[in-house]
Amino acid sequence: MKLNNYNFQKNLNKDFSFENNPSVAVAVSGGPDSMALLYLITNWIKIKKGQITVLIVDHKLRKHSKEEANSIYEFLTSKKIKTRILNVRKNNLIKKNMNEARNNRYNLLTNYCRKKNILHLFVGHHLDDNLETFVYRKVSGSDFEGLQSIKNKSVNNKIIIARPLVYYKKDEILKYNKKNSIPFIKDESNHNLKFTRPIIRKFLNETDNSNLSQIKKDFEKIKNYSSIYNSFISQILIKNIKLIKKKYIILNLESILILDELIITKIIIKIYNFFFHKNSFVRTKKVNILIKEIKSKNFNKFNLKSMIVQKHNNSLIFSKKNN
Repeated sequence: MKLNNYNFQKNLNKDFSFENNPSVAVAVSGGPDSMALLYLITNWIKIKKGQITVLIVDHKLRKHSKEEANSIYEFLTSKKIKTRILNVRKNNLIKKNMNEARNNRYNLLTNYCRKKNILHLFVGHHLDDNLETFVYRKVSGSDFEGLQSIKNKSVNNKIIIARPLVYYKKDEILKYNKKNSIPFIKDESNHNLKFTRPIIRKFLNETDNSNLSQIKKDFEKIKNYSSIYNSFISQILIKNIKLIKKKYIILNLESILILDELIITKIIIKIYNFFFHKNSFVRTKKVNILIKEIKSKNFNKFNLKSMIVQKHNNSLIFSKKNN
């Protein structure tokens, strides 16, 4: 799909619902993707008569990260764009890997949005990022749900994360930047082969067309069947609910035990997401331990990351732990 203001705004208005005169945030790193996104959102927000806040995260992982953040800040403020720099605290820099950086980034971004009553946070993931994520998760052994990769919207810490560029390839973004004379900086970490993501990016760039075509076909299959899969899991869950309230859910134990373990796992994760926002991640490994406990004769009670699971006669009772 060609990236231009018309196509972008058409998809944005179709995929998302916004308040009148919306106040939105855009995460900007200074790279080509986030700068293109900022330019696109700026054009759209004028039509909506809303407000935009740019958020820059200084991860403090690179030697010149502070200077880069300040440089982007000065450029954007000179263009009369409201901009804030969010700094990762030193005590949150433990492993100093990409997963930790991602968690730190989203915690800072979504906490700021909640504080300022901003409902939508825009980030610059694009179609190539999605394909990279698919390959990364496939190599890591992710199941069907994980292989769905990056969605155009999700919820994190009660903030809607909007990814309107997931329909567009990197080449289209670069063409858009060139056509509109949008400046950007190059992040050298994107080519650092010490990290998994750049290795996958290099593989996708260098693999032959037949391999790349097959990878894309596999990815499209997953995307096409994702809604059917999610509906299937939800229907099984609904069918086996005895009672549902705000503070607890009761399932039919006997019916649950005859299901495949993968399906039981997905049902338990869906119930967990009912009690906790999606920023609270529960590991599949811990869920698998719970399932083994449930199947044992002596099972009585289990604490799954602040969700209490109890057995009572032929029922499983799920509830949020009282703090």
